Amino acid sequence: MADSVQVDQFSFKARREGGGTPQLNQWGATSDYGTLRSVLLGPIENYRWLKTSSLSKKTLRRGVQFDPAVARAQHREMVSAYESAGVEVHTHAPDPHLPYQVYARDSSVMTPFGAIITHMAQYWRRGENIRAIETYQRLGIPIYDVVTVGTFEGGDFNVIEPGSVLIGWEGPEGRSMEEGARQVAGWMEAEGWEVKLADIDPYYVHIDLMVVMLAHKLAAVCLDCTDPEIVDWLKGKGIEIVDVPFRETMALGCNVVALGEDRVLLPAGSKTLKAKLKALGFTIYDPELGMITQGGGGVHCMCQSLVRDPV
Repeated sequence: MADSVQVDQFSFKARREGGGTPQLNQWGATSDYGTLRSVLLGPIENYRWLKTSSLSKKTLRRGVQFDPAVARAQHREMVSAYESAGVEVHTHAPDPHLPYQVYARDSSVMTPFGAIITHMAQYWRRGENIRAIETYQRLGIPIYDVVTVGTFEGGDFNVIEPGSVLIGWEGPEGRSMEEGARQVAGWMEAEGWEVKLADIDPYYVHIDLMVVMLAHKLAAVCLDCTDPEIVDWLKGKGIEIVDVPFRETMALGCNVVALGEDRVLLPAGSKTLKAKLKALGFTIYDPELGMITQGGGGVHCMCQSLVRDPV
C-alpha cells in the first residue's frame, strides 16, 4: 500500500509512471460503499432532456413533457437526502451550454490517488471535463491523469472492493471505447489493482446501470442483462447479489448510491430493490427523481464520491 500524501499544489498529473502513486490523505475513496463523507454533484439549473441514450430517446419519442421546475425540486430533495445522511455536498459551477452537467459521474473518476478526467463521447458534453478540472482545482484535489486514448466515461469505472475495479466499454458506437478503457485499466493495474474488463451492449450505456455495490460483499445486479461471466466473477469474490428486475433496471432502479453503514440512496421508482434492502435491515433514502431519470441517468450517474471511509 502506497503511503498517503498531502498535496499542497494542484497537479494535472499526479500519476507516477509504472505505479506507486501516493494515496491522498484528505480526499479519495478505495471503495464505492465505505461511509460517504463528501460527494460531488452536478448542477440542475440548465438541465433538459437530449437524445443521449435509449431511455432519453424513448422519453422524447413518446412526447413526455419536461418540467424544469419539477426537476429542480427533485434535485433539491436528493441534495437534502445526502445532507440528512451527513454527507458534505459539493457542486460543479453551472454552465448554460452544458445541459447534462447534472450527471457528475461521467466527466471524472475519483480514485485514492486523485481524479481521472475522462473523455466524453458526445460532443455536447465534452465541456463538462473543463468544468470538472476547475472544480478539482478549486477543492485542491490533484488530477491523477487525463484519458487521451479514445473515449471513456466515469459510469464505466466501477470499484467493486478495495483494489478491484470493474471497467466497462461499449465500442465506438457507445460511450466508452475499448482503447480508453484499456488506458485506464493499465493505470490501475500498475497501482496493483485487479481489473475486470467488460464489453457491454451500447443499449445499456454504462456498466453502473446493471452493477452497483451496496455494502461489503453485497451488490445490486440485474441478472437479466449482466454478462454471466461478470456475475461469476462477482460471486467468485464471495459477493452476494441482490437481483433487480430488468424493467426497473432500465428505469435506473439499479443505479443507486451506497452511503455506508447499511444505508442506500435510491430513486423512489426502485421498488423491488428498496423492499429487498429493507428486509436486509438497510436504511433507505428514496427521493422522487422521475423528471431527471427520464433523461437517461440515475442517482449513481449524478454523483462522484470525493471522500469515503476506508473499509
